[in-house]
Amino acid sequence: MGVIVGKNTRAIVQGITGGQGSFHARLMLEYGTRIVAGVTPGKGGTKVHSVPVYDTVEEALEHHQADASIIFVPAPFAADAALEALESGIKTVVIITEHIPVKDAVNVMAYAKQVNATIIGPNTPGIITPGECKLGIMPAHIFKPGGIGMISRSGTLTYEIAAGLTKKQMGQSTCVGLGGDPIVGLNFIDVLKLFEKDPHTEGIALIGEIGGNLEELTAEYIAKERYPKPVVAFIAGRSAPPGKRMGHAGAIIMGKAGTAESKIEAFRKAGVEVAEKPGDVAILLEKLIKR
Repeated sequence: MGVIVGKNTRAIVQGITGGQGSFHARLMLEYGTRIVAGVTPGKGGTKVHSVPVYDTVEEALEHHQADASIIFVPAPFAADAALEALESGIKTVVIITEHIPVKDAVNVMAYAKQVNATIIGPNTPGIITPGECKLGIMPAHIFKPGGIGMISRSGTLTYEIAAGLTKKQMGQSTCVGLGGDPIVGLNFIDVLKLFEKDPHTEGIALIGEIGGNLEELTAEYIAKERYPKPVVAFIAGRSAPPGKRMGHAGAIIMGKAGTAESKIEAFRKAGVEVAEKPGDVAILLEKLIKR
């Protein structure tokens, strides 16, 4: 069983009848993810890839047991979809949608905290426990089961680094895309705590990017707690000019804080190895785990 999701996870897909929802629902089903229902208001009674569709989450849960939801709903309505899932008692919500208004995202995170639920995203590629369950949009074939936990703010870099690990015969326990929006649910520290308790995770690849101070806070946590498992970090956006937004809404540098340098320095100070290139992550982890 992976961290957060595993082979027993039962999921619903909110927005399953849309182009993205339908396409990725098919790929998740093909991967073996247990998708029990879809939800699209006004489309109840139909089916997508043999998955029954309901008008509301509540209705879906009257007919099926589910503990997770993945959301492919346009940004103006995505927060309502997330709140609907949380109010119905779903404990893990993956929000693929990007550019959800910040005020909406704040409301969702506050409510999730109240009901003790886990939000992954928004603007995330999702989460995968290789060989067991994929709730997301990542290309599943590059992942294989193993002992490396991955936590990332960047989708494409997750794929690139996972492919590098797989090539070196280092599979992954669970890979979590935190999301690239300014306000997200799970953060690096939350996932590090889960990986610490997970017997399958031997080492961690942490993929940060410029903007915000998440990485700096994580470095402090690793040093203070004397984090027991080897961590290798990679920071994206070293050559980014200050004040310019780079791809992700959360990736913007203001003054000294949020620069690649300040993040790299914080990790090195905490005794975390920082890879120069994405391809170096696997090499460094291999060395640390063999020690």
